[in-house]
Amino acid sequence: MFDFQQCRDHCLMQLQSMEDFPFGPDIYVYKVGKIFAILSEKEGVARVNLKCDPAEALMLRDIFPAITPGYHMNKQHWNTVLLDGSVPDNEIKRQIENSYQLIVKSLPKAKRPVLNSN
Repeated sequence: MFDFQQCRDHCLMQLQSMEDFPFGPDIYVYKVGKIFAILSEKEGVARVNLKCDPAEALMLRDIFPAITPGYHMNKQHWNTVLLDGSVPDNEIKRQIENSYQLIVKSLPKAKRPVLNSN
């Protein structure tokens, strides 16, 4: 089951991502210039908010009961995924990577992460 620490690790694996705590010590925010994931725990269940294409967001909510409109976010563009074991690990990883890519694409080219050629 994809848990809090695995989610945290996968967010930090994204190129030039950084962890921040602007909303308090229990809310983990992952940025690459802008926020691409918000990880927290409520009532013993980890949850992560992820950016998503609006059409895909609706489709994912239809497929997985553990995926709901983004908590405290623009519900058209963000989903909240409960890390309760009901969504396959690879699907959660895909959604994290997709959220990251959507944010990167929205950044000015000069601010986008680049691979070091060393």
